[in-house]
Amino acid sequence: MLSINMDDVMQVVSNIQNYLIAFGVVLVLALLVMFAVRKMPKAKKKMIRAQSGLAILLALAIVINLICTGPMSTMLDLVSGEGSISEETSAEATELVNEITQEGIVLAQNDDNILPVASGSKLNVFGWASTSPCYGGTGSGALNDAYPVTDLLTGLHDAGIETNDELSKFYTDYCSTRPSVGMAQQDWTLPEPNVSLYTDEMMANAKAYSDTAMVVITRVGGEGADLPTDMSAVVDGSWVRRVADYRGSQRGAGYYNGTYDDSLNEGNDWDKGDHFLQLSNREEELIDLVTSNFDNVVVVYNGANAFEMDWVKNYPQIKGVLLCPGTGQSGFEGFGRVVAGEVNPSGRTADTYAADLTASPWWNNFGDFKYTNTSEFNSNASMFDPEGTTPSFVNYVEGIYVGYKFYETAADEGLIDYDKEVVYPFGYGLSYTTFTQKMSDITNDGADLKFSVTVTNTGSAAGKDVVEIYNDPPYTNGGIEKASANLLDFAKTSELAPGESETIDFTIPVEDLASYDYKNNGCYVLEAGDYIISTNSDSHNVLDSKTYTVASDIVYNESNKRESDEVVAINQFDFAEGEITYLSRADGFANYDEAIAAPATYEMSDEIKAGFENCFTYTESGYEKDDDANAEDITTGAKNGLKLADLRGVDYNDSKWDDLLDEMSIDDLQQTIGFGGYQTAAVDSIGKVRTNDCDGPASINNNFTGVGSVGFPAATLIGMTWSKDLAHDFGDSIGKMANEMNTSGWYGPAMNIHRTAFSGRNFEYYSEDGVLSGAMAANAIAGAQEHGVYAYMKHFALNDQEGNRNCMVATWSNEQAIREIYLKPFEMSVKDADCHAVMSSFNYIGNRWAGGCSELLQNVLRGEWGFLGFVETDYFGVYGYMTADQAVRNGGDLMLCTTGNDYNNVTVLTNSSKQAMRTSAKNILYTVVNSRAYEAENLNPGMAKWKIVLIGADVVAALLIVGLEYTAIKNYKKRKEEEEEV
Repeated sequence: MLSINMDDVMQVVSNIQNYLIAFGVVLVLALLVMFAVRKMPKAKKKMIRAQSGLAILLALAIVINLICTGPMSTMLDLVSGEGSISEETSAEATELVNEITQEGIVLAQNDDNILPVASGSKLNVFGWASTSPCYGGTGSGALNDAYPVTDLLTGLHDAGIETNDELSKFYTDYCSTRPSVGMAQQDWTLPEPNVSLYTDEMMANAKAYSDTAMVVITRVGGEGADLPTDMSAVVDGSWVRRVADYRGSQRGAGYYNGTYDDSLNEGNDWDKGDHFLQLSNREEELIDLVTSNFDNVVVVYNGANAFEMDWVKNYPQIKGVLLCPGTGQSGFEGFGRVVAGEVNPSGRTADTYAADLTASPWWNNFGDFKYTNTSEFNSNASMFDPEGTTPSFVNYVEGIYVGYKFYETAADEGLIDYDKEVVYPFGYGLSYTTFTQKMSDITNDGADLKFSVTVTNTGSAAGKDVVEIYNDPPYTNGGIEKASANLLDFAKTSELAPGESETIDFTIPVEDLASYDYKNNGCYVLEAGDYIISTNSDSHNVLDSKTYTVASDIVYNESNKRESDEVVAINQFDFAEGEITYLSRADGFANYDEAIAAPATYEMSDEIKAGFENCFTYTESGYEKDDDANAEDITTGAKNGLKLADLRGVDYNDSKWDDLLDEMSIDDLQQTIGFGGYQTAAVDSIGKVRTNDCDGPASINNNFTGVGSVGFPAATLIGMTWSKDLAHDFGDSIGKMANEMNTSGWYGPAMNIHRTAFSGRNFEYYSEDGVLSGAMAANAIAGAQEHGVYAYMKHFALNDQEGNRNCMVATWSNEQAIREIYLKPFEMSVKDADCHAVMSSFNYIGNRWAGGCSELLQNVLRGEWGFLGFVETDYFGVYGYMTADQAVRNGGDLMLCTTGNDYNNVTVLTNSSKQAMRTSAKNILYTVVNSRAYEAENLNPGMAKWKIVLIGADVVAALLIVGLEYTAIKNYKKRKEEEEEV
C-alpha cells in the first residue's frame, strides 16, 4: 500500500489554515476580553468571562464543522469507508496467485534434465536473496502488509524439498531484511556476503548435504525511480543528481536519490561502468564458489527487469535456469511445485534477454535529460525534486524497433550476430516434455485470415504449450518501417497428456497486418507482397509457416477506414516527432550510429516552446487556444425531477442526459471533476452516491482504511503465463474482491511498455510487446467489469520510465511507434474489452501534457477507438503543470485529488470551459451509474460514519453549550443578588 504523501499533509494544512486563523482570532479576542474585565464587579466579570469561554467553545465547534464538511470532507469519506474481503474469497485469490506463478515461471535451461528436483530431495540454496526474495515492487503496485508472504524456501519445503538450514541461517544472520527502494529515496545495496565468509566447514557440510545447488539472484524495482545504469556513481554519491534542503533535511531528486552501502560487504561490489542488471562482484564470486564445488547447479533469477544472463554459458556446471519475477503474496508455493515437478513449467519470456544491455539501441536515450533553456517554465513543486520542477525530455530514437522487433530485424539485416546478442528470445521457454505444432492452410474471406494450429505432446510428461503467431511482412528498402517479426496472437493449450493433441483456431483480421505510414499517407497501409504467417516457439524460431499474399496496396484512409475504427486513424502526433533522427531499417540500418547517439542538444527550440504549457501559463492565456468563442452558456439548477439512478442503462446520446446535467450547479460540476482521489464524489442535487476507487495493479487496496487483498504476482509474471484465461481470472478475482470491499473502481491494470530493462515500474507492466500486453490487459479488464467494477487502464500513454516523470518530461516519438508499440495495449483494451475508465499519465507527449492532450484523449481514444467513459489524471499533485483547466478542455475528466489545491477545479470559467466541465461530468456519471455502485443491492449506502459521529458530537456540544449558558446565567443572577444585598 502507499504511505502518507507529505505533499497531501501540507495541502491539508494549507486548506484549513484560514479556518484555524479565524478560530485563532476568536480565541485571542476572547482572551483579551477576559483580561480586560479583570477589574469589573465579580458577577459581571464572571458572566463576561463565561460568555467569552462559550464563544471559544462555539467557535471551535463551528470551525470543526466547517473543516469537516469542507476541505476535509473527502478525506473523512475515504477513511470511513466500509467493506472487507471474505476468507473464502481471499483463499481463492491466494490459490490463483499460485497458479499464475507456476504457469508464468520460465524454464530457460535444463541440461541433463537437472529439473525437476524430486520431492523428498535435499537442496543447497545459495545467495542472500534466497532468504529475502522479491515478491513484487514498491509504490501503488506494492503488496498489502496485512497478509503474510510465502518465501522461496517455504515454497520449496511445502513441495517436499529440504534445504540446507546452515546456509539459510548464515544469510539471515548476515542481513535479515532487504534494503528499501522507495519513491523519495532508494537503497540499492545488495547484501551478498564475501566468499571469504563461507568457511571450509560450511562448504564441506553443503557438499555432504546434497550434490545439487541452487543460486538465487534477485533484483527489485519500484515506482518513482528507475534502476541505476551506473552503479559506481551510486556508490560514490554522484548518482544523486542534486541535493537541496527539503523540509529541513538534505535530499536529492527523488528519481536519482539512490545510495549504496559498499562497506557492508567486504570488497568493492561494483566496477566502473557496471549497472544494476548485471552480476555484482560479490555475485560473480559466489557463482565461482558454487560452480567450483558443485557440478549440478540451478540458477534462479528472481526479478521483473530482464537481467544480463550471458555469463551462464561460461559455467558448464550450471545446467538449469529459472526466470521468476515477483511472485506476489504466496506464489513461491507455485515456484516449489515447478521445481519439484508437481507442475510442468509452461511460461514464456515477456521480454528479450540481451547479452549486453549497454549495446541496446535505447541505451543513450534513457534517463535524465534536463532542458537547459526553459527556466520560464520552472516551478517550485518540490515533492520529487527539492529544487523544484524543471522541464526534461527523453527521445524514443529506436522508433518501432523495441525489444525483439529490433533484435530479430537487425539480425535479418546483418547488423548484429543474433546468437551473441540475445541470450533468451522473446516468447522463449522450455518444458519437462516436448511438443510439435502444425499449421493448417490459411483461408481468407477478405476481412479475416483463418487457420488452425495442432499441438501434440510428443514427450513423456503432461504439460501445456504456447502457440505464438507471428507476421513477417514484405519490406521495401527505404519505405514504411517494418520489423521482421511481429506477434499477432497467441494461445495456451490445456494440459495435454503424452501423445495427446489439441487444435486451436485463429482468426486474424487482415487489417492487423497493416503498418502505420506517418510519412506519406498519414494512415495505416497494407502493402502488396508476401506476408509470412508463422507459429513459433519464440520470436526467433519458426515451427511452421504459411504465406498470405496481398495483390495490391490497401490504404486505410478517409474513404476506407479500418473495420475496427469508429473514424479513420490519421496522423495526430506530428507535434511529438521532434527534431530527432529515428532508427531506420533502410540499407541494413545504415543510420544506426547516428540514430542511437546521445542527445546532441539539451535546448528546447522556440517553436516547441510556443506550444509548451504549465499550470501557470495555461491558466493565464494558454487556455485561449482551446476555447470556443462561440460556445453557449450552460443551464444550471434546473428542476427536471431526475436522479442519476434514473439513467442507468440509458444510452450515452439520449437527451435525458442533458436534462440531468441541467440540474447541476457549477459547484456540483467542480465537485464532480475536482475530487477524484480514490473516489468519485457524491453530488446531492442529482442523487449521485460517492464511490470508492482503490489502488492496484497487483491487488485491490484501500490506502485509507487499510482493507485490501492478497498481492498478485508482478504483471510481468502474469504476462509470462501467456494465458489469456489466467489474465481473465486475475481480473475476475480483483472484481470479486472489489465488490466485497464496496469498491467500484480499480486503478489497474497498468500496461506501459518495457521500452528498456531499467524502468523501475516494469514489474507493474506486462511486456516489451504491445499485443501481449494488450491481450493480458484486455482480459483482466473484462474479468473485473463482469462484477460491475470499472478498471482504469493506465498510464495513458508513453509513461515508460520513472525518471523525471513529474518533471514535465517531454517524450519524443514518431507516430508509427506511438501507435504500433505504445498505444497498442490501450487500443486493444478499449476495442476488445470495452474499457470504461482511463488513467492518463504524468509525462508530456511531445510538448503537450498527456492528461490534457486532445489528440490523445479526444481524437484517438474517443474518436478512433469509440471509447465511452472517463479519463482521470494520475495523482494530481500539480507539480507545476497539471491543471483541471487544461484537462477538461482536452478530454480529461477527473482529477485524482483528495484534498483540493489551486488547480483541481477549473479556474478560468468561460462558456467553453463550462461546456467542457459538463461533458466531463457526463462521462463520469455515465460510467458510475452503469457500474456496481448502482446495482439495486448497493444503492443504499447510508450516511457516512464520520457524519453520524459529527452530528452526535454537535448534539453533545449544543447541549453542553446550552447547559453551560444556563449555568452561567443562573450563577450571574445569584452573584448579582449577593452583590445587591451587600
